Amino acid sequence: MTRPTARVLTVLEVLQSGGTRTAADLAARVGVDERTLRRYIEHLIDLEVPVESVRGRYGGYRLAPGFRMPPLMLTDEEALAVLLGLTTGPSGPSGLPAGPSGPAAESAAAKVRRVLPRPLATRLEGLLATLEFTSPPSSSPPPPPSPSLASSSSSSPLPPPSSPSSSPEAGLLLRLASAARDRRPVALDYTGREGRRSTRTLHPYGIVAHAGRWYVTGADSASGEVRTFRLDRIAGAGVLAGTFEVPAGFSPAGQVTGGVAYRHEVSVVVDGPAELVRRRLRVSGATVDDLGGERARVRLSAERLDWVPGVLAGLGLPFVVEHPDELRDHVRDLARRLDAAVVPRAE
Repeated sequence: MTRPTARVLTVLEVLQSGGTRTAADLAARVGVDERTLRRYIEHLIDLEVPVESVRGRYGGYRLAPGFRMPPLMLTDEEALAVLLGLTTGPSGPSGLPAGPSGPAAESAAAKVRRVLPRPLATRLEGLLATLEFTSPPSSSPPPPPSPSLASSSSSSPLPPPSSPSSSPEAGLLLRLASAARDRRPVALDYTGREGRRSTRTLHPYGIVAHAGRWYVTGADSASGEVRTFRLDRIAGAGVLAGTFEVPAGFSPAGQVTGGVAYRHEVSVVVDGPAELVRRRLRVSGATVDDLGGERARVRLSAERLDWVPGVLAGLGLPFVVEHPDELRDHVRDLARRLDAAVVPRAE
């Protein structure tokens, strides 16, 4: 793509974000003078893009309201989010975006694939071909996770609902997925839970989405065993020469769930029907057992307990902590903080 054409498309992308943009603002965004900017605007109008000129003190350029903008221009991260949302069903797996389902989703995903640049489309196909989920989508997928795991021998908490995203950089995710699809070894620059950095060769067997996190699992040169690594702890990954074979019957998702250990096993009895508790409980991997008599037992595994009281309070139902005992201290602490946050009504 020539530089003038790229700049015209940059102007289009800025206008596509909405609002009225001054000539000076648009010119600065693309690195040209205002005279050249006006020529770019004319190019867009020649392409039947309805760019409106707004006069006055706060005037500038804007797109006509309701205009559906071709061409589709997506970054790697945007394309990844769109395709995952369209291909993972109406609820989306843990920590992943929800999307529509049925023929409309399939048609939309096909259109996105057709307009993506071939290199990016190939990499996205590699991810979709190797990606596994550890559980079917739930009706209320939890928000993205917070960091914490080193390898399959390390512990990993379930994410608190308010934790920040730890999604890996899209380029890294796509690179590892392509290597898993093509059976190519990769060199990982990895930081363990204790902060130690190491370089190791991995035979990536598959990419797994589990409890709102991304993992890659495969044969690890450093240990000689099959290990699981959190993607947000990988600083870099380079594809190496050679190939490998995945053991027959190997399940990347099974490896991830089987290799994750937790520090706390939580059990709480809730005064409420099990079906209602399931709808309100927004934690991946938690189980709800019907005890009868409008009571249910909630079980979940966690590395930290500080976020669990907030999840339980969000149920809006009375509950009794069975174990661990230290969870009661966290519940009391949350109650104190909530009480202290109440501001007396003004006289």
